Amino acid sequence: MKTILLKLAGPLQSWGTRANFEIRHTDYYPSKSAVLGLLLGAMGIRREDTSETIDVFNALDFAIRVEQPGELLKDYHIARSYESNGSLLQTYVTERYYLEDAVFLAALGSENGAVIAEIEHALKYPHFQPFMGRRSCPVPADFFLGVFEEGVIEILKTYPWQAASWFKKKQRHDPKYHTFVYADSHLLKQAVRKRRKDKVASFSQKNRQFQYRFESELSVMLENPLYQGSTKDEHDALAAIGGEYVSIQS
Repeated sequence: MKTILLKLAGPLQSWGTRANFEIRHTDYYPSKSAVLGLLLGAMGIRREDTSETIDVFNALDFAIRVEQPGELLKDYHIARSYESNGSLLQTYVTERYYLEDAVFLAALGSENGAVIAEIEHALKYPHFQPFMGRRSCPVPADFFLGVFEEGVIEILKTYPWQAASWFKKKQRHDPKYHTFVYADSHLLKQAVRKRRKDKVASFSQKNRQFQYRFESELSVMLENPLYQGSTKDEHDALAAIGGEYVSIQS
């Protein structure tokens, strides 16, 4: 088994599995279809390519670990449509949702080392620019973390916590950070399954199609490298000037 590990982090990212023209939602963690689309784009595979190509990628083991959940952001947009003669037909007010300051680890695994090697090369030398759900959300410089011999679940149980330093400092009084892994259900056979509509049938712009797959959840505890003990410092108003309390009597 070989597993590719990717870091998805940035000011904004968006991972919608449902949308209409006016409202573009985001899920709270990346979808398998979006990450596979990123890989296919990096390899130069176009949206109209055959389903046989997509089937190879759908078969990859997939899981996401939440490093830093981020905050939901709604962005305000205006779109316009025009007549064939150039006159304005209609103005639309649209809403687009993003995750701010979120960090995730995406793991993709396979027993087929040739497929993993091909993906690795494409991620290092991408044909099309990878982005996190929308073209305005480029991947970070440390996006590709490497190829590992462990399986998808094993690497996500042990890989060091990848949250931002400021976020880790907020948790400095806890020795471990509690988070979740969301994985293909066959990787977590004893866990409860739920359906998520992010299995790719077609990426074609004319006939984009997605099917349901089963997903399961795993609770994990990550070592906190900034742990400073569970006792919070007591506030001392005079500590900054080295003063001591002196009783003053009249």
